[in-house]
Amino acid sequence: MQRTSGPAIAVAVAVMIGGVQWARAALSTVPRSAPALAHIEIGRPTLPPLTYTVFCLRYEAECRPRRSFRGGPIRLTEQRWADLREINRTVNQAIEPARNELGLAGEAWTINPARGDCNDYAVSKRHELLRRGWPARVLLLSEVVVSSGEHHLVLLVRTSSGDLVLDNLTSRVKPWSRTPYRWVRVQSPGRDRLWAAVGREGV
Repeated sequence: MQRTSGPAIAVAVAVMIGGVQWARAALSTVPRSAPALAHIEIGRPTLPPLTYTVFCLRYEAECRPRRSFRGGPIRLTEQRWADLREINRTVNQAIEPARNELGLAGEAWTINPARGDCNDYAVSKRHELLRRGWPARVLLLSEVVVSSGEHHLVLLVRTSSGDLVLDNLTSRVKPWSRTPYRWVRVQSPGRDRLWAAVGREGV
């Protein structure tokens, strides 16, 4: 049987599981969006999670309005794609998973704790990308529902190549439409303290 080189295998696997444009990602190049998968639809304004409001009282700098030129999604360069993959991987590895058994009473969104749940992973990733100069308007904390019915927090990153998800449940950075979640609400782009429902009707 003919041997296949390592990069060629990576491309073949990526093609099978994610399409040609995501095969390029396997070789550390910038992914390109597909029109039908590009951007999540942000709907009507809605209340933020109560725990997010508490988070903003504790970490005022994370929620402080930032002056930046108006604009939409950020251009996804090779360096920014590398940033996303690195931050997703390193934060996932740095925080030891710890399930919250106390419900709302046990919720506390903490940046870079030693142990934590999905909320801590998401705010830590956003914090690290802000430190690298990413604009706040494209780093949106997002509430989703997993198949078990449990609510889960991820970081949605708005890029010109599509909206990408940084998630503690996987080391892969994925397009939002290729996650197995029901999307509930996200931060409003450019208005950190405001949130919006996902889709025209909302949830």
